[in-house]
Amino acid sequence: MPQLRIAAAQVNARVGDLAGNADLIVEWSRKAAEAGAHVVVFPEMCLTGYPVEDLALRESFAHASRRTLDELAVRLADAGCGDVAAFVGYLDLDEVGPRNAAAVLYQGKVVAKQFKHHLPNYGVFDERRYYQPGTELDVVRLHGLEIGMVICEDIWQDGGPIAALGQAGVDLVVSPNASPYERNKDDQRLPLVARRAAEAGAPLAYVNLIGGQDELVFDGDSIVVTQEGRLLTRAPQFVEHLMVVDLDLPGTAPRTEGRFGEFDVRRVLLADDPLPAYPPQPAPPIAEPLPEEAEVWFALVTGLRDYAQKNGFRSVTFGMSGGIDSAVVAALAADALGGGAVHGVSLPSQYSSDHSKDDAADLARRIGAHYQVQPIGDMVEVFVGQLGLTGLAEENVQARCRGVTLMGLSNQHGHLVLATGNKTELAVGYSTIYGDAVGGFAPIKDVPKTLVWALARWRNAEAEKRGEIPPIPENSITKPPSAELRPGQLDTDSLPPYELLDDILDDYVEGDRGYDDLVAQGFPAEVIDRVLRMVDAAEYKRRQYPPGTKITLKAFGRDRRLPITNAWREG
Repeated sequence: MPQLRIAAAQVNARVGDLAGNADLIVEWSRKAAEAGAHVVVFPEMCLTGYPVEDLALRESFAHASRRTLDELAVRLADAGCGDVAAFVGYLDLDEVGPRNAAAVLYQGKVVAKQFKHHLPNYGVFDERRYYQPGTELDVVRLHGLEIGMVICEDIWQDGGPIAALGQAGVDLVVSPNASPYERNKDDQRLPLVARRAAEAGAPLAYVNLIGGQDELVFDGDSIVVTQEGRLLTRAPQFVEHLMVVDLDLPGTAPRTEGRFGEFDVRRVLLADDPLPAYPPQPAPPIAEPLPEEAEVWFALVTGLRDYAQKNGFRSVTFGMSGGIDSAVVAALAADALGGGAVHGVSLPSQYSSDHSKDDAADLARRIGAHYQVQPIGDMVEVFVGQLGLTGLAEENVQARCRGVTLMGLSNQHGHLVLATGNKTELAVGYSTIYGDAVGGFAPIKDVPKTLVWALARWRNAEAEKRGEIPPIPENSITKPPSAELRPGQLDTDSLPPYELLDDILDDYVEGDRGYDDLVAQGFPAEVIDRVLRMVDAAEYKRRQYPPGTKITLKAFGRDRRLPITNAWREG
């Protein structure tokens, strides 16, 4: 049977960095060529990064993308990769409008290209705002084998280009993807890719992006399956990786062109003669999907690391309170950037407990972070005395003095300020706007409070397995959470128990369930009333919160867009 060695280049592109991404593609194409690959496939829009959002509407950027693509074809040939067919995603522009496109680069030329057909317009995706769909499919013939291509959403929807390729006949399908991470998404991918391979009647290579881009994080998890849907190999999550696999293909696909459903199929000849027989390499080992807490942890580390590094920050700072949220953020930051890049600040007021200050100092020692104490009592006293503040206003001014202090240190030293609030607090508005909500990035913004605790326990357990000091003090995990803005304050003074609260929020926020549905679920009616009022009233706070890594099905922000001025209430 005809043979073909294919390389899946699971890489980390940067949005807008055409020159840097072109360098990345040359580097990994060279690795593919050195591995003896005949085909290398890069993720969706790898040349431009993904998602480019309104950059897609700038003609200057689209023209630069096309120009860089043409130059890249020549560079690949000059780098000794001309005989490797490189499938590269990019932004195109024609008389119809912007296109989410992928091209085949071979022997110094752009020899084929096609446009994404299914344009997702749900959740974090707004592709119908930017792109025009394509209905032409270029099937390239390389070493006597017919290779078709579909782009990301084109395999997530029934029918469409996959069905057309199946009818027209191909020996192999490649699929460049930029599929964002969310919890348990890897459970969906393998069955999906297996179904599409069967629909196309050919093996399918699914190649996904990795890395962080603002609120999105991409986990890789690239897959190659046989025509029958059997998994041949799978790449690890959250790392750049070149996955090289030898395929025995039938080479019996027809060479017909024409109309198949709504698609026009064109055949492009690159090389007709089959390759001489060669000894195939053993299939690479199948990377096992990460356990749930590990997967979430690496997603958060990747999102924080790339947000900081891609935006030019070498260090971070935040309020190190000794509580569970700031402790988890500190451990994430140390894993992402190194302990030496973490600058924790203790900001005690008159209500701060000794154990909180001790826990914060212990945390800094454990992760090797810089640590300083900046008391805010005198600042608070000035505000309270001059303005005559009492009660909640006095509590909130403490948080705002902390925010001003952190931003001042950021301006002075160039640190990125991290907001340490979690998804549960953000949902119910349990944060002080312009106080503990200040910052440039919020690493656990999409992490429910109960998961914060689970991640802390998991990270400590992993450290113990490796014979390392657990990064998070046990007292930060076990003590009752408190904002410490008044004497003896506990979170449960203002909120239901977090286990109950997270269950309600999961149904209301992610499940979009109404009041009657929640009552039918068995939640106490009075708790539902209270929680829903808090969630609905806090929309204005969420709009002003920093971006943070998305890990759930429905994160606050681009996933969930409710009006601030809104008279509708459930119940």
